[in-house]
Amino acid sequence: MLYWLMKYIIRGPLLRLIFRPQVEGLHHVPDTGPVILASNHLSFSDSIFTPLVVKRKVTFIAKAEYFTGKGIKGWLTKMFFVGSGTIPVDRSGGQAAQAALDTQLRVLRTGGIAGIYPEGTRSPDGRLYRGKTGVARLALESGAPVVPVVMLNLDEIQPPGKLIPKVKRVRIRFGAPLGFSRYAGLAGDRFVERAATDEIMYELMELSGREYVEVYAQKVKNASPAEPPPRQPLTV
Repeated sequence: MLYWLMKYIIRGPLLRLIFRPQVEGLHHVPDTGPVILASNHLSFSDSIFTPLVVKRKVTFIAKAEYFTGKGIKGWLTKMFFVGSGTIPVDRSGGQAAQAALDTQLRVLRTGGIAGIYPEGTRSPDGRLYRGKTGVARLALESGAPVVPVVMLNLDEIQPPGKLIPKVKRVRIRFGAPLGFSRYAGLAGDRFVERAATDEIMYELMELSGREYVEVYAQKVKNASPAEPPPRQPLTV
């Protein structure tokens, strides 16, 4: 109830008025049935605008700490994530990745839309980074199609570390669904999952026009500034 209240009455109309989302390819998102929205990740606001422009409910996951903060700030943060349809997942233990996968599988098995960022974290510099294979595992285990979606300018509107977004028209692009039925029964095969993930990342690269970097974004964040990542083309 809170999700729809926020989307259509409280937050949604205001955001649409201020940021005037320009959306391409929204018809690629099916009206019914399970679907995975696989997106690049440029900004904290990505999880606001994707659910805003999709008619159906989109469920993302986030670390449980976002839901347990203290004071007014903690309460506002919790309400933001609850209102945007985000589910808390404990990512502190060794089974964190499996917990996230299981949560999204439950969404898909009830015919819902699961939102996922294959890069695993926000891009540190706007480029597209190597995808983690969880998105492929999710597709193979659920049988759901993957619709690639790219945020085209949210790193300009709200870069990492910037609290107040710049008022500018948001641009989002959806691509044609990707099916992986040819890999049916092969969930858990690391070579198959890597191939499927790379196919998804290739589509995100093509849709976004962003440079692709064949390393994980988190590794770049953890590296020193003196160790820039290599620049390599993505081939599938």
